[in-house]
Amino acid sequence: MNSDFLILMKSEWSLIFIIFLLLFLKVWDGIKNNETILHLTNILLLLNFLFGFFFNEEGELFSGMFFTNEAIAFEKNILNFGTLIISLQSFDWLKTHKHLLEFYILLLCTLLGMYFMLSAGNFLVFYLGMELASIPLAALVNFDLEKRKSSEAAIKMILSSAFASGIMLFGISMLYGTTGSLSFSQLTDLISDSPLQLLSLIFIFSGFAFKLSAVPFHFWTADVYEGAPISVTAYLSVISKAAIVFVFISILGPLFTTVSEIWYIILLLSIVLTISIGNLFAIRQNNLKRFMAFSSIAQVGYILLGLTSDNKTGIVASVYFLIVYVFSNLGVFGVISLVSSQTGKETIEDYKGFYKTNPVLSWALTISLFSLAGIPPTAGFFGKMFLVTAGASNGNYLLIAFAALNMVISLYYYLRVVKAIFIDENENPLPKINGSVSVKLGLIVC
Repeated sequence: MNSDFLILMKSEWSLIFIIFLLLFLKVWDGIKNNETILHLTNILLLLNFLFGFFFNEEGELFSGMFFTNEAIAFEKNILNFGTLIISLQSFDWLKTHKHLLEFYILLLCTLLGMYFMLSAGNFLVFYLGMELASIPLAALVNFDLEKRKSSEAAIKMILSSAFASGIMLFGISMLYGTTGSLSFSQLTDLISDSPLQLLSLIFIFSGFAFKLSAVPFHFWTADVYEGAPISVTAYLSVISKAAIVFVFISILGPLFTTVSEIWYIILLLSIVLTISIGNLFAIRQNNLKRFMAFSSIAQVGYILLGLTSDNKTGIVASVYFLIVYVFSNLGVFGVISLVSSQTGKETIEDYKGFYKTNPVLSWALTISLFSLAGIPPTAGFFGKMFLVTAGASNGNYLLIAFAALNMVISLYYYLRVVKAIFIDENENPLPKINGSVSVKLGLIVC
């Protein structure tokens, strides 16, 4: 039993070890050089990523409340690797920050919460993991303590998150009241199409939709993305969203199996609204963080498109697209973060003539944007092609036509940034940006 406890929870234990090590360094206060701490943390995250490939076994603990297998271990590894890339890209910003260790402790606590969400076999463990992932994240949003926008963003996030969590918890309580169970394996056989259970499932879906920034639960996204430090914005856009999608696939899909027709209608409405609103509002943005907020909202719509399929092809397509989305989005945020840390510039207008002074960064940003837009031969093109193919398996060609049309619309606002970089004239373009080796490595990986 003890060996199972250690092996099955190895990802959680290794992350807890890193958190306690960083906490010890904070209390000890023996290392004064931020760069040394950054290198040490990045090495620990890399070792944790490599460790994630070994000793992966399938099993459960605590009477099925905690469950893991190779697929879940892979998902945790993706989140860990994405966090490592964000850490590398944040090097230039964090090396002068006086609260460096606090940043990493909060960041890894949110990652630990996501790990518990992924391995949850019970709504109780899932909800505790979600709160562990959400509350430190609100503190990270407010990490630019001297900026009023950062504080406003944190308040908006914590209030919106509390509201969404309350709705989800109410749905969970109604589901427990009608079934007498919180175990996912038991709930799949107990759920029926009774009005109270349908209402509970809709409430639970609403909580997930808030975390995903799916319309109409997206109102917090742009303001929080704009106010948060760029590294935290990248984490919100990529790691947090990826974790929720992984859980969304493993929990909501099986729960809605018995009411598949209603599930399909809910997904359909959410996809249409999310893609439309995301695209239309992205066109109007000038601030790059707000631009990426609405871009990420639209991308969520495409991820949900794969889940309309009633076979495993749709799930595989969604997971593949999500992995592509992680690296593409981090490529964009890596350049934005580097430019912002050295110049303070964050608008599309500021990038006019960027290619003249920074050709390498311009191409890194452009390739990442092309992947998000789904332009061949980037990985994003194949990701969207697989999603459309999976969505077409249900024979809803009108939905596929709608998604394809919106892909064309999205080309406009992505190419708008590329046009500013390569074509628009600027007498005073941004100066030459020289990033550290860590930042360059993060961009190369993406």
